[in-house]
Amino acid sequence: MSNSEKILKAISNLIETGVLTSKDLRKEISTDLKFKKDKIINKLDLVSRKEFEVLKKIVQKQEIQIQKIQKRKKSKR
Repeated sequence: MSNSEKILKAISNLIETGVLTSKDLRKEISTDLKFKKDKIINKLDLVSRKEFEVLKKIVQKQEIQIQKIQKRKKSKR
């Protein structure tokens, strides 16, 4: 029997005996999914949209400066 089957069997036994209600089960699953989502997001090392936009503007400015420098080099030749 796999782990997921064992967990489902344990949960169904608790529901049958009245120890665990469907609301408790829903809350537990929701909490578990939130923790897993947060763990995945932290693992991916994501950045906020605001941070991304700031970095994007910096890169665009640097590209413009690089193009200006390249033009000056070409004109000096």
